[in-house]
Amino acid sequence: MNQNQKISDKIQNLKKQRNAVILAHNYQIGEVQDIADFVGDSLDLSQQAARTDARVIVFCGVHFMAETAAILSPEKTVLMPDVNAGCAMANMITPRQFAELKKEHPEAVYVCYVNCTAETKAECDYCCTSANAIKVVQAIPQKKKIVFLPDKYLGSYVKSQTKRDLILWDGYCPTHRRILPEDILKKKAAHPKAEVLVHPECTPEVIAMADQVLSTSGICRHARESESEEFIIGTEIGILHRLEKENPKKKFYPASELSDCPNMKLNNLEKILWSLEDMVYEVKVPEGIAKRAKKSIDRMLEIT
Repeated sequence: MNQNQKISDKIQNLKKQRNAVILAHNYQIGEVQDIADFVGDSLDLSQQAARTDARVIVFCGVHFMAETAAILSPEKTVLMPDVNAGCAMANMITPRQFAELKKEHPEAVYVCYVNCTAETKAECDYCCTSANAIKVVQAIPQKKKIVFLPDKYLGSYVKSQTKRDLILWDGYCPTHRRILPEDILKKKAAHPKAEVLVHPECTPEVIAMADQVLSTSGICRHARESESEEFIIGTEIGILHRLEKENPKKKFYPASELSDCPNMKLNNLEKILWSLEDMVYEVKVPEGIAKRAKKSIDRMLEIT
């Protein structure tokens, strides 16, 4: 029995003792995805965890994701195996900046991408995901001014699809911005039959070169259902593990090997084990912020 198997067995035993469920985002390393009870995108994972009878949620992702789980399951204990797993995009707007933004646009409707802090969600009218952002924006009356944050590239894509004049905050995902148009051209030259699937956090130039613009769950679903046998994947490279595992007869190529999020890669089997052993690191959202943040999530769910 190798070391990883020994650790995995310990995790499984502790999981039963703690009545815990392990969640892994699509961008986590393979060994973390393989031990998880659920693998998926951030909101879907939080919703799945809320539906279980687990008392403990071990969230293998980044901080805002664990916050979302805590908001949707306030009676449960939410743990992060590595407390340093933050999100650069989520940190691109602070409470002080948001207060200034609201002074500039006091009458606007505020729509926040789920990839933001609990404090940001609490100040917004609607939350959205990359999969439903278009639907959320379309549901807001035409006469309303809309501020979209924090991702200007997702906002730009939504703007192009809805023809709404969105005010965009200047945030972005550094990992997705590393995917360049020339990367797509090189991969298309090497794999001319491959479908190009990209995430809407990519730049407009990259999005314009895609066959499909999809969320992580959308990429997984399309790869499974498509008759194509080859795919160029324009998102964080951790998703390739799941794609290859679910579609062993198909080929997947990263649009760029540089689209690797260091924070997403902080979790591993040892840290999951330590997290369950010592019940660390707990993520709590203050009750007042959690209640207001949940309203923006609930408004989104009412639409979608």
